Amino acid sequence: MSEHAEKPFLYVVVCAAGIAEDISKLITAAQERNWEVGVIATPQGLGFIDATAVEAQTGRPIRSAWRSPGDPRPFPAPDAVAVAPATFNTVNKWAAGISDTLALGTLCEAYGLGVPIAVLPCVNEALATHPAYRASIGRLRGMGVRFGDPYSGEPQQDGGRREFHWERVLDLLTPGT
Repeated sequence: MSEHAEKPFLYVVVCAAGIAEDISKLITAAQERNWEVGVIATPQGLGFIDATAVEAQTGRPIRSAWRSPGDPRPFPAPDAVAVAPATFNTVNKWAAGISDTLALGTLCEAYGLGVPIAVLPCVNEALATHPAYRASIGRLRGMGVRFGDPYSGEPQQDGGRREFHWERVLDLLTPGT
């Protein structure tokens, strides 16, 4: 557990996918499991979430940009990281070690610090077949990153969408699941 918080601290990394508008479901589930939560959004992901509602729910600002040298750290060190929804772009850049956003930098650094990381991918079926994506998943799994079932977000025949199981990313962070 981080030395700065009484509860374990969870970083939630949110990417630009339509399902991200429901991120409050993950925050609620994490809080019910006694996590303190801080949200880090990719720059594009910011446009998919209600920042005011997320900040009210977590009691913390959403982070998306690097802080200036000398600025205080707005979050304590993470005890775990949940990436949900994780997009094609983020998965591939992360696996390649690209750190051109705060979200990617956080993911790259978390691995080096030995912080447990779990991912719920949200990638359409066409992109999921791309060889680079499959290689990226393999590389990240080899680094110990835990993956939930992929979610395409594509409409079903009745026009509805399959449910995105937000709490699964938390299950992946619990030992023995």
